[in-house]
Amino acid sequence: MTDDHKRLMSRTEVADVYGIGRRFLETAALRGDGPSFVRIGRLVRYRAKDVEAWIDANCVSTEVQ
Repeated sequence: MTDDHKRLMSRTEVADVYGIGRRFLETAALRGDGPSFVRIGRLVRYRAKDVEAWIDANCVSTEVQ
């Protein structure tokens, strides 16, 4: 595991790196269906590995059956 996977990112950083809207992350956290996050006091932080796992879990196949 690289250090990048251990680094904690703010919602703004996640939005910039992964192209996910900051407001979407806030709403998803309230609904409980967004990527896992760490709460440190009032701060919310995301681990890259958790965001990437959430993206992978929400991948939709476009294959025709």
